[in-house]
Parts: sequence; C-alpha cells; structure tokens
Amino acid sequence: MALETWLIKVKTAISHSFDAVRTTTPTTKLVVKKSSVGVLAFEIAGLMSKLLHLWQSLSDKSIIRVRNDSISLEGVRKIVSNDEAFLLGLACAEMVENLRHVAKSVSRISKRCEDLNLRSFERLFDEFANSGYDPHGWVLGWKEVEGKNKKMDRYVTTTATLYREMDELSIMENGLRKLLQCTDHDASIKEQKVIDLEQKIFWQRQEVKYLKDRSLWNRSFDTVTSMLARSIFTVLARIKLVFGIGHGYPASLPRSLSASATVHPSENPSSCNFVSGPLKSPRLEEKKDHHAHTFFDLNSKLLKPPPTTLGATALALHYANLIIVIEKMIKSPQLVGVDARDDVYGMLPDSIRSSLRARLKGVGFSASDPVLAGEWKDALGRILAWLSPLAHNMIKWQSERSFEQQNLVQKTNVLLLQTLYFANKEKTEAAITELLVGLNYIWRFEREMNAKALFECSNINGSLSNLQNSS
Repeated sequence: MALETWLIKVKTAISHSFDAVRTTTPTTKLVVKKSSVGVLAFEIAGLMSKLLHLWQSLSDKSIIRVRNDSISLEGVRKIVSNDEAFLLGLACAEMVENLRHVAKSVSRISKRCEDLNLRSFERLFDEFANSGYDPHGWVLGWKEVEGKNKKMDRYVTTTATLYREMDELSIMENGLRKLLQCTDHDASIKEQKVIDLEQKIFWQRQEVKYLKDRSLWNRSFDTVTSMLARSIFTVLARIKLVFGIGHGYPASLPRSLSASATVHPSENPSSCNFVSGPLKSPRLEEKKDHHAHTFFDLNSKLLKPPPTTLGATALALHYANLIIVIEKMIKSPQLVGVDARDDVYGMLPDSIRSSLRARLKGVGFSASDPVLAGEWKDALGRILAWLSPLAHNMIKWQSERSFEQQNLVQKTNVLLLQTLYFANKEKTEAAITELLVGLNYIWRFEREMNAKALFECSNINGSLSNLQNSS
C-alpha cells in the first residue's frame, strides 16, 4: 500500500507540473495545439516515407541502376519491349504517378491549413506540373533538400516508435481491464498485480506523451503540409530534370552529369528534348491547352497497358502465381503428385490449354530417354532464368501496394516495367506452354525411373528370398 500511496503522490505532482506548464503557455501555443494533426500523424509519416523513398530512387546511383539493370533484364527485353526509350518512359511515368497519389493525399490534408497558399496546394501543384511555375519557391536547393529530408526521416522514425508505444499502451490497458474483471486470483495477489500493471501503464503514458511532443502528432497542419509541399515540388522537379521533361532545368537543382546524363545525355542545360520514349509525343508538343491535356493526364495514358498485354487482360498476377508454381514443380518433379498436376491444369486459361493440347498431341507415353530429359531440364532452366524474375517481381510489386502490407516505412524497389504487367500476352503464354510441355516430360521421366528402380529392387529381393529358400 505504501507503493500505491507513493504512486498517487507522483501522479499528483506530475499533474500539477503539467497544469503549471499549461497555465504559463501563451495563447498562441494553445491555438497551434488545437490544430495539431493528432492521429493523422501516422498517415502523414507514411506520406513522408514515400517521398523520401521517391527521392532516393531519383539519385544518380538509382538512375544508373534503372538504366543499366532494370530495363536491361532479359525477360523485359523478351516479352515487354526492347525499346529503351519506351522503357525509360514507363519508369518515369510510374514515378510521376506515385508522386501524384501522394500529392492527392497532401491536398486533402492541406484543406485544414490556416495559410491560404498551403490551402491552394492542389492548384499550385497542377500549375507547376504543367508550366513549371513556382511562385512561392517551394522547389528546394540541394543543401536544403538534405536538411529537410533528415528532418522528415527523424519525424518518420519517431512517429513509427510512437505507433508501437501506443499499441503497447493499449495492450497494457486491456490487460488491466481484464485483470480487474477477473475473480479467480487471490485478493492480495490480484491487488499487487494491479499495482504493478498500473505503474507500468503510468510510465508508458509518459513515454507516449513524450513521443507525441517529438513526433508529428503535435505538429500543426501548416507545418507538416509545408514540409510535404516543398518535398513534392522538389521531387517532381528532379523527375523532370533526370528525364529531360518540361521547361528547362530549375536553377536550384543543377543537373548531375554523372548519372542524369546517362538518361539525358545532352550537355546543354537549356535543351528540353524528351528522351524517355513515349514522353516525346506529338500530343505534348502540339497541344497548347493544358487544361484539356494536363501533364498528369498524358502521364496516366502512358501507364495504360496496350490490349495485347497481360495488364490489359487482368492476367498479370494470375500468370505470375502460375509461373511460380510451375517453377517449384520443375525444381522437384519427383515430388509432384497427380493432384498437384490437376491443380495446375485447373489454373490454366483456355488459350494455354488449347495450345498445350496441340503441343502434346502425338507425344508417346514413354519418357525414358535420359538425354532428352536432360535437354528439357536445361531448356526449362533457361526459360525460367528470364521469366521467373518478372513473375516474382509481379508478386512483390502487388504485395507492396496492398492495403494490408502498408506500414509507416514502406519501400518500393520494383518498377512496373520489371513485372508481367506490360508483358505481351501471346509471348508469355508461349513461354508458359513450353514450360508445361517440358515439365510433362521430366515428370513422366522421373515416375518411370522411380517405377523401374522399384521393379528392379523387388526383383532383387525376390531373387534373394529364392536363394535363401533353396539353401
């Protein structure tokens, strides 16, 4: 009980100290407190995390990787496109689209700002995207970007910690409620457990309060929107800079000739030529009415998959799963049962079924040639070497964007062009059919070899038993 009395005194003292701080706080501070973002801090931290990741994906190192690795994948070249300009255009369009989604969320938050300029964020951002007009100087210089990004990163980390600590506090409080309702414990033991848990809850609340003050929770809408707006403007300026889009290069973002030049090789900073495939479009050059054909409208059209692709037929994710299942079967054909084969056949669309039947027509029932089986294994390995990465990338890309998998520090490392989304349907189905034909042979070969081994083993056992009987 002495401990309980001491806790009551500590609580009272802390409460009085908080009251004293509140009474001495200026009125202006109270107004800021009322306009703090509160529980929206977690959504805002997610937006900041995405912007930080977008900025990193536009670094010299990342752009070189896109140019030399991502668009050079064998699978991309075989079934997506071997047009480098087109692929760079898809990479650029996806980055712009990701930024646009973040900007839409920021626009909603900006409506709660007191600053009229921030409340006009949506209009100002559209103007900047279409014309490069930046009346409030929201595009930051390199040194400013570095400082702002470090600050946002600290906010993201602290807000993520706050989320975990609040979750822990909720668990503790639920545990206390259950303990108070419980009648199974001895009274004295229960009282001690209640005291211990209340003490933990008390200090956990202090930790949560401390983190709220240091994180985004107690920041005003104006403060967070200003950071987000500047970051969004700067990221878009960097995208246009790297891919050579738009109205010249912002003076505050001098173009790096180390990596940006690999995408935009012109050394003349006044040049505004498009080098990212579809972005160099007569529609962009000829249309003058930006309201009818905005930058984002044209960009969205670039990401619309052609009718001949898996994305247009909504089969990209299904085929990715199918390829991964086939890949597992090819690696261990001896473990594949009849039911598993039937399951795979059930996953096949009519187009693949018909082509598979045509390929298997006339094939004998015997699969006993080890040389042919070895050739099929090599052939399937070569196909999977370029097809499998696109299938796995498709699953990863989808999972990173699913609502259930989102968190405060989301990082997206796969571009849509590296998946099956823009893959040619006919070419992909031809590759899948080839995998199935080969799998059919090596599966039957493994079964025949196993059956032969069992038969020989039974014959040996029979011979041994005959010898024993005769002796």
